[in-house]
Amino acid sequence: MRHFLDFEKPIAELEGKIDELRRMSEPEGLNIEDEVSKLTEKADRQLRATYAKLTPWQKTQVARHPDRPKALAYIAGLITDYIPLAGDRAFADDAAVQGGLGRFRGRSVVVIGTERGNDTETRVAHNFGMARPEGYRKARRLIELAGRFGLPILTFVDTAGAFPGVDAEARGQAEAIARSIEACIDAPVPLIAAIIGEGGSGGAIALAAGDAVLMLEHAIYSVISPEGCASILWRDAAQASAAAEALHLTAEDLHRLHLVDQVIAEPIGGAHRDPEAAIQAVGEAVQAALEPLLGVEGPALKARRRERFLQMTREPIG
Repeated sequence: MRHFLDFEKPIAELEGKIDELRRMSEPEGLNIEDEVSKLTEKADRQLRATYAKLTPWQKTQVARHPDRPKALAYIAGLITDYIPLAGDRAFADDAAVQGGLGRFRGRSVVVIGTERGNDTETRVAHNFGMARPEGYRKARRLIELAGRFGLPILTFVDTAGAFPGVDAEARGQAEAIARSIEACIDAPVPLIAAIIGEGGSGGAIALAAGDAVLMLEHAIYSVISPEGCASILWRDAAQASAAAEALHLTAEDLHRLHLVDQVIAEPIGGAHRDPEAAIQAVGEAVQAALEPLLGVEGPALKARRRERFLQMTREPIG
């Protein structure tokens, strides 16, 4: 069954009526196509109107939609001959960070993604996309591997943030994130990052310090979650909606502030309504961003990337 968000209730009611009419017509042989067509048009108009004016909090809900395609879906849809590589060669493998070698439209690449999982079993297995230090050390290993072999790097980011547990802190979570960011900045090959769902704090930027940062239309990217921000500022997580507004975490806001390079349009109603179309749209945007960088020498790439992020600290935000 399709999962509807709270603000989608009018759409859910219309689509429920359409399904009910279709079920009723099958055994009776009734001709209800005209009625179904009218309801379908009305539901489509309602869907377009709703998604044309989403609030930041509603976009947060869409970014976290359980049916939204995850990193492994993008890898499966865009990368051929994919060979996953595991482990950080120091402690363990972290299932929250997936990565390996493959081909993107015929070109050999290294691909890395934060995977949240699609159901209870896979979410637990991937720790809900929240990586521990070994996950970021694995990412760093893959980035350095790409540099040695001259392979472009593609990253797909979808995480609420790095895992905040005591065990992660004990194994050097902050240092691992910092080293992963450093590896991104110092990579002598093109690095294209795509924010496909939730981009949370350092856990996201650890894989997103690239030459180009792309962001899906209903994705979010922020230093802290709205709930976390509300708990700090108002000591009330129920103020998450107000916090989402204040954080400027939407793709539109971040593009306006020059923190992301491109906003990728999603299918009407969000990526979860047509995952294949969303995945292909991301593929087209990644290809367009990657092509101009393929002929740039490593030192020039590193210098441009470093300057790009330093410039963000010089420009007024507002």
